[in-house]
Amino acid sequence: QVQLQESGPGLVKPSQTLSLTCTVSGGSITTNSYYWSWIRQPPGKGLEWIGYISYGGNSYYNPSLKSRTSISWDTSKNQFTLQLRSVTPEDTAVYYCARLTELSQLDWGQGTQVTVSS
Repeated sequence: QVQLQESGPGLVKPSQTLSLTCTVSGGSITTNSYYWSWIRQPPGKGLEWIGYISYGGNSYYNPSLKSRTSISWDTSKNQFTLQLRSVTPEDTAVYYCARLTELSQLDWGQGTQVTVSS
């Protein structure tokens, strides 16, 4: 079965870019009908969808974050990435990568804590 693992710095300074990588094993990110997603949960708040890159390489974003967000992939490494620019302390959250199917099933990584602080 598919496994996903987030990686990247746990501390980012305000105004910098938050960069995370999701490494996928047990399946190819180019497999038809999968959408490779980023989701976050700030402390004490609910889950927030950030966006995804589709199996065809097209990216889509939550409108509230679109102006600051880029999701891309490296198919040779079976990885996809998140870049969130101009971060503030309000971007502090646990960040998850996940695989979304066309039937709205989700397979999650473990999540990684990212703190925005000087």
